[in-house]
Amino acid sequence: MVFRRTIFLFLLQHFFIISRHALSVHHSLETDRAALLEFKKTITADPNSRLSNWNDSTHVCYFTGVMCNKEHQRVWQLNLNDSGIVGSLSPFISNLTHLRVLELVNNQLSGEIPREFSSLQHLRHLLLEENNIHGQIPDTFSLLVNLTVVDLRQNRLTGKLPPSFFSNCTLLKNVDLSFNFLEGNIPEIGSCRGLWNLNLYNNQFTGEIPFSITNATSMVNLDVEYNFLSGELPSKMVESLPDLEFLHLSFNPMISPENNSNLDPFFTALCNYTSVVELELEGMGLGGKLPTSIGKCVYLESLLLQENYITGSIPPTLSKLTHLSRLNLTSNLLSGTIPEEISQLPRLQLLFLSHNSLSGPIPAAVGQFQHLGLLDLSNNKFSSEIPKSLGNLVEIHSMFLNNNLLSGSIPSSLVQCRNLDLLDLSYNNLSGNIPPEITGLRDIRTFLNLSHNFLEGDLPIELSKLENVQEMDLSSNRFTGRVSPQMSSCIALSLLNISHNRLEGELPESLGDLNNLEVLDVSVNHLFGTIPTSLSNIRTLKFLNLSVNEFSGTIPSGGIFDSATNSSLLHNRNLCGSIPGIPSCRKSTKKLFHWIPLLIIFCIVISLSVSFSVVCCMIGSRYLKVIISAGKAKPETETESEPQPERIHNFPRITYKELFDATGGFDEQRKLGSGSSGRVYKGVLLNGMHIAVKVLQLQTGNPTKSFNRECQVLKSIRHRNLIRIITTCSQPDFKALVLPYMANGSLDSQLYPHSATGLTLN
Repeated sequence: MVFRRTIFLFLLQHFFIISRHALSVHHSLETDRAALLEFKKTITADPNSRLSNWNDSTHVCYFTGVMCNKEHQRVWQLNLNDSGIVGSLSPFISNLTHLRVLELVNNQLSGEIPREFSSLQHLRHLLLEENNIHGQIPDTFSLLVNLTVVDLRQNRLTGKLPPSFFSNCTLLKNVDLSFNFLEGNIPEIGSCRGLWNLNLYNNQFTGEIPFSITNATSMVNLDVEYNFLSGELPSKMVESLPDLEFLHLSFNPMISPENNSNLDPFFTALCNYTSVVELELEGMGLGGKLPTSIGKCVYLESLLLQENYITGSIPPTLSKLTHLSRLNLTSNLLSGTIPEEISQLPRLQLLFLSHNSLSGPIPAAVGQFQHLGLLDLSNNKFSSEIPKSLGNLVEIHSMFLNNNLLSGSIPSSLVQCRNLDLLDLSYNNLSGNIPPEITGLRDIRTFLNLSHNFLEGDLPIELSKLENVQEMDLSSNRFTGRVSPQMSSCIALSLLNISHNRLEGELPESLGDLNNLEVLDVSVNHLFGTIPTSLSNIRTLKFLNLSVNEFSGTIPSGGIFDSATNSSLLHNRNLCGSIPGIPSCRKSTKKLFHWIPLLIIFCIVISLSVSFSVVCCMIGSRYLKVIISAGKAKPETETESEPQPERIHNFPRITYKELFDATGGFDEQRKLGSGSSGRVYKGVLLNGMHIAVKVLQLQTGNPTKSFNRECQVLKSIRHRNLIRIITTCSQPDFKALVLPYMANGSLDSQLYPHSATGLTLN
């Protein structure tokens, strides 16, 4: 009995314990549910519906982004990264007292970090980066003793970092507060011995880097770039950080030892005591020479020292950095030549040496960088020719050799740089033609700049095959010839500058097909003709310069021309239009030019018509006279027509001597008859033709008038009883008519058939 009673009491006790525990668990989950639903109420936008199942019908452990512990007793994790939710950072989150991970990265949460978060005693990961959280970081952070990761970067946090921030952080390993507006001194690093990453870049911290950072003996990455930190380069500090691999101090007004004149102490400490991989000291105004001790940093992969006052030459010991992939010494005071030993950097991918005073020829050894993707030697004093070995840089995508003293021609070997995306050879003394092989660089996508050289010849048509190039600058050279219509094939062009050359001819209308063109400069050439109207169709065109050419005619309207000023069209004397400063096109002049061709054609037609009419009238009048004369001579009683003698158009020429010989000297024995107007003699010409010659009597009356009258009468008469004249002979003292002489000798019967006896000539 006693045993049974004992067993009953034991079971009853455990029942109450289990029941109480169950009620406790239920109460805790309800608390977490309530906290999450209160958080949801502060969200004003949920574009991806991440919180759609946060309701009473869904178990809290199955809310989107929520994770509970194994026994489903409490919420351990809330992860709503990249959800795009908009609202405030609710203090009700602090009721999730068993929360281990809170990640709300890349949203649009606003407000301040609630002080109530100090109750999240179990919190290990706090990630609130990329939001709009503002205000100060609360000093209660020191109560979150279990934190290992704090990421608050890219917010709008202001004020000072609480001095207690690092005071109680034995587990803290990763802190990122970059891209905020935090100010003041960096707090002392207390007990954070496990801290290996500290990112404070892009803030407004001042003062020196605290030496207590050496307490974090496991430090791997220290990045305090873009602040206002001062003091000397931390030579002593780096000696105590043996695991340091990434040291970024750029853009802080720090100095090198010995009053900013000696870089050797810092590099000696860094290279002897650390295994640094990345060293960034950009834009700090550091002075001194680049020491030979830099050759001991054999693990260096990235060395960025640009925008300082480093002097002297490039030390050959750089060749010992066999892991180096990035070397940037841009914008310093370096002089001398590039050491040949630099070619011994087998992994080099980026080489920046621009804006220095380096001189001499570019070493052919530069072409040995098998993995080089970028070469920037611009703005130096390099001379001689571009080495052909640069064509061996088969992986290069960007090459800048501009602003030097390079001469000679562009090597055709560059065509082997198949991956070339940017090529800038401007501001040199290069000469000769653009090699046709340039067409092999079809992958050029960003820009091709050959401006400000002495290049000549026609623009090669091969340029039109660079379909992907976005910017092409060929200005300030000596190019001649015409602009090829095929340039319209460069469909990706946004900038085309061919100004300050000797180009001629008309601009092709096909340029209007460059639909992505934003800048077109053809100024200072010998271009003529009208401005292509197609340019007004390019909607993207924002800048147009046609000045100092010989364009003529009316300036087109629409598009870029509606906003153009006279500065874009200066010194084109024959242009007119509505742009202020340009002569307007007069309407009367325009009409005159329009009608002049028609007026000329009209005058020509009228002149030809009048001339044709006059000729027709003259021919018709003469023909009419002949008809009338023939009609008068024909008897009215004539009933039948007889064949008419063939008309002789060309009268033979017979001289006086021929007539004299034919008539035997006008022998009286050969006289056929005589009359008041003259005598008639028979004769025989040398060709055997028998003729009768009537010689006029010149002493009586007007013999010339009588001669003409008789000629007119005899030559125009057509009758079967009348004889036609063969020809005449006329001299000042001798005039005669020549007629055929009939074989029967009865000339009188032929001349005057009605005469009964002897011949009488009147």
